[in-house]
Amino acid sequence: MKSDIHPKYEEATITCACGNTIVTRSTVKTMSVNTSSACHPYYTGQQTLLDTEGRIDTFRKRYGMTKK
Repeated sequence: MKSDIHPKYEEATITCACGNTIVTRSTVKTMSVNTSSACHPYYTGQQTLLDTEGRIDTFRKRYGMTKK
């Protein structure tokens, strides 16, 4: 490898919009993210499923389509 062409791989801090911070290693010192595993609904168990059947029925009523 050539010397003095590679970026320094140092300790980095990742800050989430919810306030959670993660310390890791990267070539970038600080990073800001919108969601992390601490606040994402999939990881926190707050994910909700959509009522797709109700949405389809509403669409059919609105546009005059009937079931066959």
